[in-house]
This record gives sequence, structure tokens and C-alpha cells, in this order.
Amino acid sequence: MVEKRYSEMSEYELKQEISRLKEKARKAEQLGMVNELAVMERKAAMAEAYLLNPDDFKPGEVYEIAEDPGNYFKIDYLKGVFAWGHRLNGSGQEEALPISLLRRKSDA
Repeated sequence: MVEKRYSEMSEYELKQEISRLKEKARKAEQLGMVNELAVMERKAAMAEAYLLNPDDFKPGEVYEIAEDPGNYFKIDYLKGVFAWGHRLNGSGQEEALPISLLRRKSDA
């Protein structure tokens, strides 16, 4: 079976994939498989990003990082479902985060 890219999946397929990944993450956590847990959480975040509208995220704005409360990310530009920018109070190094990991400061 050829796996589809997240960008090719329907909303229903994405939600099914997210459920599957979260279940695998839960099992990995129960078994103490820290690396597997991190991989499954990251894949779920990627899939969730495809359920969001990149137009809702604006370059120049600052968002809280969902998996890192109290830390903020300033978007320089968007490419697909990735926000490119840098963490405030970080090294200043450019990085990309799936938009699903960003929360408006007022949502926090």
C-alpha cells in the first residue's frame, strides 16, 4: 500500500491519521519508549497542521509554542503549513514549526 502525503489527504483521512498516531503515542508512553513517543507526537502535529488555514497565521506576529508554554515564536514567513521564524529569548536561529504548534497569545 502506498502511503499518501498529508497534503493529499481529505479532512476525514487526516483526522483518522491523527487518531491513529495519538493512540500509538499513548502506547509508546505507557511502554516508556520516549523516542517513539516524540516521533508520534511530531507526526500528529504535522497532520494537524494540514487541518488549519495558513492564512490565519501572519508574518511579524508572535505566537506561543503549544508544546513549550511560556515560550514564544515570531513568524518571519510561511511556506505551506510551516511557519519560519525564531523563538523569542532563544538563540535567534531560524527554524520552522508546523502551524499546529502555534497558539495566539490571547488563546494561551
